[in-house]
Amino acid sequence: MLEFLQPLIDWYMSNINYYTITLLMAIESSFIPLPSELVVPPAAWKAANGELNIYLVILFSTIGALIGALFNYYFAKILGRTLVYKFADTRFAHLCLLNREKVEQAEAYFLKNGSISTFIGRLIPGIRQLISLPAGLVKMKMTPFLLYTALGAGIWNIILAILGYLFYSQKEVLELYFEELTIALLILGVLFVAYLVIKGLRKKRS
Repeated sequence: MLEFLQPLIDWYMSNINYYTITLLMAIESSFIPLPSELVVPPAAWKAANGELNIYLVILFSTIGALIGALFNYYFAKILGRTLVYKFADTRFAHLCLLNREKVEQAEAYFLKNGSISTFIGRLIPGIRQLISLPAGLVKMKMTPFLLYTALGAGIWNIILAILGYLFYSQKEVLELYFEELTIALLILGVLFVAYLVIKGLRKKRS
């Protein structure tokens, strides 16, 4: 039924290397919506298969996360709070699933927890990609910013890499139920998009 997806999956898997891991994780760590779950576990899968080194997968995914975090940091630091919030209200930001509410949430979390939030926030979905924005707004010192971000991103990437390894151990089961799993993921994706659309419509009406 979903055989047409197999060439796309094969192409994606064949193009995963240390360069693409770094690039995709840099994108993921910015405000552009690209789940790290689509990057690290497949790379760890290839490492379990002997095509990559698992330690380098974790290293380059963390380097990529740092690059994306630095982009957000300087983006906020250079533009300032007013322009960052104006950007969050733009249509482009909304297409990236970024809005004023999410920036306010990340800023409130940072103000409540201080600099350590750049470490803890990297482990919290919905906060992890945006926690670098308030760090830039308050001009957090670079050394602790890099340290906390690297630690948080590293731990997150280790968790995802372990999951990729565990999935590889269940390779035969995953291949056996590939079609059912793909359908389930597509349904979840459609439901998530529908949720975002409904949420956006409700906000406009209110």
